[in-house]
Amino acid sequence: MNVATAKETRGFETEVKQLLHLMIHALYSNKEIFLRELISNASDAIDKLRFAAISNSELFEGDTELAIHVSYDKDANTITVRDNGIGMSREDTISHLGTIAKSGTQAFLQSLTGDQAKDRNLIGQFGVGFYSSFIVADKVTVKTRKAGLPPEEGVCWESAGEGDYTVENIELPERGTQIILHLKPAEDEFLSGLRLRNIVGKYSDHINVPVYMKKEPYSHWAEGKEVPEDTTEQEVVNRATALWVTPKSEIDNEAYCEFYKHIAHDFEDPMLWAHNKVEGKFEYTTLLYIPSKAPYDLWQPNKPRGLKLYVRRVFIMDDAEQFLPSYLRFVRGIIDSNDLPLNISREILQSNKLVDAIRASVIKRVLGMLADLAKSDNEKYLKFWREFGQVLKEGPAEDFVNKEAIAKLLRFSSTHNDNETQEISLDDYLSRMKPEQEKIYYIAADSFNAAKNSPHLEIFRAKGVEVLLLSDRIDEWLMSHLTEYEKKQFHSVAAGKLENLDFVKSEHEKESEADKEKKSADEATFKDLLIKVKAALGDKVTEVRLSERLTTSPSCIVSDEGQMSSHMQRILRQAGQAVNNQPTLELNPHHLLVLRLKDEQDVSRFHDLSEILLDQAILAEGGQLDDPGTFVKRFNELLLNVAHKGNGNSTN
Repeated sequence: MNVATAKETRGFETEVKQLLHLMIHALYSNKEIFLRELISNASDAIDKLRFAAISNSELFEGDTELAIHVSYDKDANTITVRDNGIGMSREDTISHLGTIAKSGTQAFLQSLTGDQAKDRNLIGQFGVGFYSSFIVADKVTVKTRKAGLPPEEGVCWESAGEGDYTVENIELPERGTQIILHLKPAEDEFLSGLRLRNIVGKYSDHINVPVYMKKEPYSHWAEGKEVPEDTTEQEVVNRATALWVTPKSEIDNEAYCEFYKHIAHDFEDPMLWAHNKVEGKFEYTTLLYIPSKAPYDLWQPNKPRGLKLYVRRVFIMDDAEQFLPSYLRFVRGIIDSNDLPLNISREILQSNKLVDAIRASVIKRVLGMLADLAKSDNEKYLKFWREFGQVLKEGPAEDFVNKEAIAKLLRFSSTHNDNETQEISLDDYLSRMKPEQEKIYYIAADSFNAAKNSPHLEIFRAKGVEVLLLSDRIDEWLMSHLTEYEKKQFHSVAAGKLENLDFVKSEHEKESEADKEKKSADEATFKDLLIKVKAALGDKVTEVRLSERLTTSPSCIVSDEGQMSSHMQRILRQAGQAVNNQPTLELNPHHLLVLRLKDEQDVSRFHDLSEILLDQAILAEGGQLDDPGTFVKRFNELLLNVAHKGNGNSTN
């Protein structure tokens, strides 16, 4: 016997075993979704055949009436879902049913808690698909043949949902796939035409494929009576009309939500959606959804993204990414165009003017949806932000045209309330700016606490000037592209010399000539100290100068204007890139440690104290020391020296 066609037993991947076990238990309270998932997969298979047949009509094999059939057999205790879509080859079957072909699987499994109630939502976000069959079945048989292959290359796949499955080639005259569920003894509630019809109507009413079941006289199934066994006539039990071509006035919220679950393979309702038909020079319809939860593979670089593309209600492709920029990759939905050719390819999409027009419209529509949500329901918008905010922060760098609209949607933490929850909009910040304030101040750090407690904020807190606290890894990149908002420049409080903050003072408080003279005198007094500290630190710093931004800390490090920030340098080093920009060290001339350093005569102790001031400034920024052991030794010696002086034991 040919090994390639013989019956063989194969083991599931480890991830499949884990997922099956968790799914069967966590989703047990919502068992009926198995039918939604199988019908959704069957619909996808039919869509793929339609698309493939555009260039090869022979794939229809003389059968162009595409449909899904749902039936049950009480005697055999089975439910069968059959479609005449694209079907699968032996290799396809092993690939699709023996493994979970979805990025982020391992991360998903690690996030499960063991709490069935919580895991139910998590599994729903991941997508359940074919494996939901095992919620109600103790054995599943799949018979399938890929369109275009000869009948003898049909495949039978079978498993009890435990450690392994069997696969063998069989004779199968009809193309497509039939899935036979051998129900568990306790699941006979699904051996009812009324029950199955209700599930189809609830979850699959608006898919663009007819679902057939055995015809049942209204007087019987409406009253819950048994279905006559001799009835063989079939009837369509769903609307079988593309939801997006139905007038919005005829679609209720439940229908929109169920259609979203069909196209997104999500378990939860979407957060919001927009359904629009555009007429004029070009005609197209869009139905766009914002999910409630971020998928687990949102950050996977090779994850397919985009919208489902239809041309005159004929499915063309999944994940048509040309219609969405990367920063909106969480959006789900469909586009149906009357003007694109049926045989359009991904390559043609990349250089098509209509595609560019639709893309611009889709972006504007999504940003408008989010802006309306932020205005009407801020609490709900903040839920969106917590799920997708970091993705949206990619927008200003990627989409210059819509930079201002994206900026209005951004949310930040700030010193206004020192709350780690990002809930401050830029408009909120502008509303609290001082009358003569010309810049939007921010600080970026490795964590919220590092940003909140940065010594760079001391003068701003003292003067009541609000500062945005940025702690996401993407924030430095964001600010390098988001340079202004409403004609107000962004300015890092950790970069360059501190600019004049006179806008927070009244006229009589502003710097007088006497103040300026005192400042000059301080600079002259500390001039020698700055030179000596620079000599002690060598090329570890580019400059040492007096600070105007510190009120309680002895020192801080800053980056010069136009220079890469210390935070950004750390991010690049963690990514394996060599960065050698050295910071500027600023000293607080009013701090006792700096005054002590100024009076220190011992060269060795002067050097150690200078190093301590630099190292603690680096630590305060969230940085790492090249030699933490030496820092600890120097710091301990400083403490001992102070202790000795306090006890009168030092003669120095």
